[in-house]
Amino acid sequence: MKPIRYLAAGLLLLTGILHIIPMFKTPSDPNSLPMLIFGIAYFAVGVLLIAKIRFDSLLGIIIPIIGLGIGFLKIGIKNWTSMLTFLFAIDAVVIICCLILLLNKKKS
Repeated sequence: MKPIRYLAAGLLLLTGILHIIPMFKTPSDPNSLPMLIFGIAYFAVGVLLIAKIRFDSLLGIIIPIIGLGIGFLKIGIKNWTSMLTFLFAIDAVVIICCLILLLNKKKS
């Protein structure tokens, strides 16, 4: 389970950094502040997964699902970019990894 945990954590850390970058590139963009908040949340969950804190895998499912939902509803298909596709793919992989971690934790 260690490789799955570290894969999810690494992807969350990467996504956190990618969400924080727009705040420094275009701070006047109205979407920069929400992306910064989500970037901090993704980064924090990645750190929690590495530290094996309680509820880490549950947060690893909830935060990306919220991010996916907001991405689809707020940004929409009209403004779809390759970066958004990359972030959504990372979210999907993280959700699957954290589901595996959560289901295996319940078995133990």
